Amino acid sequence: MAVTQEDLAFMKESLPFWNKISEEQQKQLTRSTMPHTYAKGQSMDNDSQGCKGLLLVKSGQIRAYILSEAGKEITLYRLFERDLCIFSASCMLKDIHFDIYMEAERDSNILMIPTAIYNELNKSSLAVSNYTSDLISSRFTDVMWVMEQVVFMSFDKRLANFLLEQSVIDGSDTLSITHEAIAKHMGSAREVVTRMLQYFQNEGMVTHFRGGVTITDRKKLESLLKY
Repeated sequence: MAVTQEDLAFMKESLPFWNKISEEQQKQLTRSTMPHTYAKGQSMDNDSQGCKGLLLVKSGQIRAYILSEAGKEITLYRLFERDLCIFSASCMLKDIHFDIYMEAERDSNILMIPTAIYNELNKSSLAVSNYTSDLISSRFTDVMWVMEQVVFMSFDKRLANFLLEQSVIDGSDTLSITHEAIAKHMGSAREVVTRMLQYFQNEGMVTHFRGGVTITDRKKLESLLKY
């Protein structure tokens, strides 16, 4: 399926280097980019193997995560409208050897630029090369922040931080998310999440219920992160 005029307009607005590459390069990018649609909860790793390409989110929400040696999922970052993911084209990144998995958290429409095409642009255009370096740096910062939390931050602080971030994403203090889903994001066990949520509830910071959590005292929850 080829990109539509709407897709093309979105690419022009979302790719910072668009106006800095040649007309021929723009045409090549347009011809090669492929739109994809993913339903909520659908894995983005079943439709192809290996290196997919540079992923541009047109609409929806994507979760990028890794699997621990114990088989636990740990969310590294989320992708929203106009976000790009360079690690979905990780085979073009020299000496980077780790697998990042993708899952649609909401119904999502994405545009995929094939790795070979983007790699060619990256080599021939200084604007694309500079943008790629900035994007890699930004994503590695996200990854290192998560790793620092896992290694150095106590679980109560990690959970408080997750709930506060999720409330910003959802735009609500009532989060429609199960204990199992929270555990998947954090690389933990559901039982551990449930026990800590019960402690938070006893302290008046949240109420938890089947299929969700409501933040009842945001300031008290935030105070956990200060110590």
